Amino acid sequence: MQRFDFAPRTRWVFEAGGLERLGELVRQLVPACDNPSVLMVSDAGVVAAGHYPRAKRLLEQSDCRVTGFHDLQENPTTAHIDAGLAAARQCRPDVLIGLGGGSSMDCAKGINFLYSCGGRMQDYWGVGKATQPMLPLVAVPTTAGTGSESQSFALISDAHTHVKMACGDPKAACAIALLDPELTLTQPASVTALTGIDALSHALETYVTRRRNPLSLCYSREAWRLICHGLPSVLDQPENIEARGAMQLGASLAGLAIETSMLGAAHATANPLTARFGVAHGQAVGMMLPHVIRFNGQIHRSWYTELWDQMLSVFRDSPEQVVDLPSDDPVEAVAGWVERLLRAGGLQTHLSPLGVQADDIGQLAEAATQQWTGTFNPRPLDRTNLESLYQAAL
Repeated sequence: MQRFDFAPRTRWVFEAGGLERLGELVRQLVPACDNPSVLMVSDAGVVAAGHYPRAKRLLEQSDCRVTGFHDLQENPTTAHIDAGLAAARQCRPDVLIGLGGGSSMDCAKGINFLYSCGGRMQDYWGVGKATQPMLPLVAVPTTAGTGSESQSFALISDAHTHVKMACGDPKAACAIALLDPELTLTQPASVTALTGIDALSHALETYVTRRRNPLSLCYSREAWRLICHGLPSVLDQPENIEARGAMQLGASLAGLAIETSMLGAAHATANPLTARFGVAHGQAVGMMLPHVIRFNGQIHRSWYTELWDQMLSVFRDSPEQVVDLPSDDPVEAVAGWVERLLRAGGLQTHLSPLGVQADDIGQLAEAATQQWTGTFNPRPLDRTNLESLYQAAL
């Protein structure tokens, strides 16, 4: 049986309209502070959607002093972290808040590493390198995708080499994850699709990794069930708050599964596509996922059969969701369903429309061999089979 060592570190607060409790929750983290200083990290899209101004007002009503940091983009880099560190040194926060998608939450974690422990972001590449206690961090996701609110890792790209660094430490885990599905209603349709496919990939990949264990399987299985229910609905009915809630819970549970069992080949092959061609992460990982399912399914058919059986139970009352999928081949059925969701979300199912040519495959495969997530894939990866995966997706 696979060993694991896991301690729940994050308080979850799940409630439609729960953002109204933000000030109360922050004050609970620092009860001795009469007028706590808060650094809130949010990107420009979150500000434009109105979430940041509303959160700022709620915090100020609870006598918090709020400083905003918005100088970040998707896939935050060390340059963004350095800029955020300068903002933190100016306001001297008692609490950090990451309000937004995975980029905002990862950026807040990165700032926390440097503000609390010093040094450069590169010093924390790996696991367990924080040298001091870190500030309490509240994660408020406005998307349902990365599950960063449930993880002790920040994914930060080196601004010069473009290498994506996974910087993890138990001290970096969020103190509170405030899950308010109403915040996800403002997502554009494309963002709903990209983040939803990302969450789906997390549930699928964590279920079949080399580190899968009884605890991770609980998280992965429930995440898969919730996302199977929620993703088709939010793509078809964006205002469906119940489906939005299922997606947000599913994404967060999949984040917990990552924390205990990690990811696999879909992420290993997706990261070079993002770094070299600028392909959005959800698009890249979703496009590679069906081919990884087929690759892993050659050895681990029974695991995908279990996932297929769960899908059938979810869609017992809506069989149209699984029509035309090959019920006699669970591996192909799961892979085909992922491809169906990609098309439903308006995403590409092949690499060539995104500018990837056959001549690029060798370099992509070489970069994928360097990805940490690939080491957890249930089938060993080498340059040859990575090239085959890219070729299949071309």
